[in-house]
Amino acid sequence: MLITQFRSYVQQENLFNPSQTVLLAVSGGADSVAMAYLFKAAGLRFGMAHCNFQLRGEESLRDAHFVEALSLQLDVPFFSIEFETLSYAERHKISIQVAARQLRYDWLEQVRAQEAYDYIATAHHLQDNVETLLMNLSKGTGIAGLHGILPRQGKLVRPLLFTDKASLLTYLDGRPFVEDSSNLTDKYTRNHFRQHVIPAIQEVFPQAVTNMGQSIRHFREAEQLYQQAIAWHRKKLLVQVGPHFQVSVLKLQKAVPLHTIAFELFAPFGCTPAQTTHVLQLLQAESGHFVDTPTHRILRNRAWLLILPHTATDNNIYVIDHAGTKAATADGTLHVSPATPYHGKLPTDAQNPLVACLDASQLKFPLLLRKWKTGDYFYPLGMTKKKKLSRFFIDQKLSLARKEQVWVVESNKRIVWIAGLRIDNRFKLTDSTRDMVELKWVAG
Repeated sequence: MLITQFRSYVQQENLFNPSQTVLLAVSGGADSVAMAYLFKAAGLRFGMAHCNFQLRGEESLRDAHFVEALSLQLDVPFFSIEFETLSYAERHKISIQVAARQLRYDWLEQVRAQEAYDYIATAHHLQDNVETLLMNLSKGTGIAGLHGILPRQGKLVRPLLFTDKASLLTYLDGRPFVEDSSNLTDKYTRNHFRQHVIPAIQEVFPQAVTNMGQSIRHFREAEQLYQQAIAWHRKKLLVQVGPHFQVSVLKLQKAVPLHTIAFELFAPFGCTPAQTTHVLQLLQAESGHFVDTPTHRILRNRAWLLILPHTATDNNIYVIDHAGTKAATADGTLHVSPATPYHGKLPTDAQNPLVACLDASQLKFPLLLRKWKTGDYFYPLGMTKKKKLSRFFIDQKLSLARKEQVWVVESNKRIVWIAGLRIDNRFKLTDSTRDMVELKWVAG
């Protein structure tokens, strides 16, 4: 009997225990109605929640009334809400399906927390799981997509994944439910797989859904072993340095199987399966080549692949009219002290590379604070010959990522200080210096 299989599946997957309460998401369709009857027959403690997305006019109202009446019949608490789904989708520039999903799960979790339910249950069944498997396989989600819909994710459980649609209809045995007319169209991806792809497969393999359901269980267990191996490679290859990560080119080149490991290594940073090939091409590329994902830049820099988060680039020019003020950028703040008498003794913080002590007589205000640019040059402290900043950065072995964060202070079209790196020799303190101005760069 289905009720026996239901109890066994809940226990086998450790979804919840009989003493806990579960909030059922009930649309009024056959699947969720059968779930409500199963919970009642099993003597479990539950409530019912219904979302009206206001997408089908009178039909949506009919569904809401039906579910409320069912809750009265089963003598369980009932919760409902109406959503302005279309306006929400337009406002957030997302599809109607995505909007409905976001609204639904956010509200269900809100009700669960407020009403002290232990879990939320949805009525996804075996066919839903197979549809998800095929869609994930078609989209190229990797092995993680092959486990289909998980029986339990946090506070969300799916206690019907063990059974198929036909068994649920048989269990209902003529008890009423409502039909969602949108399920009869194939304009949505899932409906297309449901109405066309799976039936075509079943013409050749009549037991395809059952067989794929069994395979999903094997895929879940295989994924556990797979993730253990990936975790080992990730620990070996991925190194965090400050706010970014990096991967040794030499070590990655020796990894086997290379493409699979690279995909799993870079996927958390927005890298798609197609982009993995481009990332691997960086292993043979010169420094400076990169691949951009929606969230990160993967950059070849000498013997490393740097993984840098995209940040808003601050290319503004900040004007500092006089001493005793500051300029705040997206990367940090420059503090300019008032001029103070200099008696030949450096202040205690002068050894800090983030501090520059300069001859006030050589400075002409306003000062400009800006990002460095190609062609910039200065006279490094201790040198009487000018040097381009690009050459100086090479000598300092600055990574390409670090170069993008370099700011310079300019006075009368002359670079005074490369913030945090070196002052210009023309502005250094000398025996003839009378007044000193201190510049301090505070990152962040």
